[in-house]
Amino acid sequence: MGVLDGVRIVEIAGIGPGPFCGMLLADMGAEVILVERVGHKGADMLDLGPHAIINRGKKSIALDLKDPEAIEAVLRLIEGSDALIEGMRPGVMERLGLGPEVCMARNPGLVYGRMTGWGQQGPLAQAAGHDLNYIALSGALWFSGEAGQPPMAPPTLVGDLGGGALYLALGIVAGILHAGTSGVGQVVDAAIVDGSANLMNLLLSVHAAGQQPLERGCGLLDGAHWARTYACADGLFVSVQALEPHFNALLFHTLGLGDDPDFKRPYDSRLWGQLQQRLAAVFASQPRQHWVDLLEGSDACFAPVLTPAEALLHPHMAERGVYSRTDGVLQAAPAPRFSASPSAVGAIPKRGEHTAEILRKAGLSELRIERLLNASQ
Repeated sequence: MGVLDGVRIVEIAGIGPGPFCGMLLADMGAEVILVERVGHKGADMLDLGPHAIINRGKKSIALDLKDPEAIEAVLRLIEGSDALIEGMRPGVMERLGLGPEVCMARNPGLVYGRMTGWGQQGPLAQAAGHDLNYIALSGALWFSGEAGQPPMAPPTLVGDLGGGALYLALGIVAGILHAGTSGVGQVVDAAIVDGSANLMNLLLSVHAAGQQPLERGCGLLDGAHWARTYACADGLFVSVQALEPHFNALLFHTLGLGDDPDFKRPYDSRLWGQLQQRLAAVFASQPRQHWVDLLEGSDACFAPVLTPAEALLHPHMAERGVYSRTDGVLQAAPAPRFSASPSAVGAIPKRGEHTAEILRKAGLSELRIERLLNASQ
């Protein structure tokens, strides 16, 4: 029984951040009904099948959304739901007959969640794009990468998921809370350009304070020798981010550099370049495990750079159960954690697995259900 037990959400199948948002809500106990389109695997980009972690905990129905009877069936589901998730280009849902006006006429308290890259309005609203494009335009990509090198961020994390799915999930939950007291639903326009720009506010605060120039590799958070990743003798990597004086003093002392006069001036940016080279040579002299044995668990603000498979086995991550192999699929546990109503990892449904069950609960006749099932084959 998760914290969202009793909440019902209809999700129109798409790719990326919309399904991830649905997974987050399903992890927390919401009933998420995934409406998948028959014979349209292009909507999923890749047919992940039993590996589609983003569909875990959901119920899947498969319908031909070009069939008016199928659209009516979806509207019946919406009548008894708290929210809807869709990630089409602006106007597509309207052309299907499932736009906000139609859906909210059937359910005035519906929270209609719209997930796009560019947003519902603006000169680029109808243009194609992906995660990298959205965070490039929003400014969120600028600080990602080394000075003098092309910017590059971890795929999907900053834009699709951080700036998209998480903001949509928060917007939907907030909208449901508002509808619960007012009876009034609303449209949530979750644009990745908006969310990823909003994520920049902490960094923009540091910039406004004069500690993070717009030139990459020169600021307090991305230029100092004590805030880097370094290669080890075995080709693996470690990270340090000893921002505060007592933390970087401990780091340098543990590395045998505590008496070096240059390392006693950690905030002198004129020294950062040469001290990066010196630390690089130190870390490159030993394999990663040597530095783990020396630094992990101290206040030197250190961690090895692990793959997800390595993280599964790390003692800290293992004790917290952060990763698991569920049904043979490596996946991360639900987050955040709730003390009274913990989240749970649900099964990954087969496409259309729950079609008949869900349509019966929606009150459709057996004849109509049979027609829709036949049309979906």
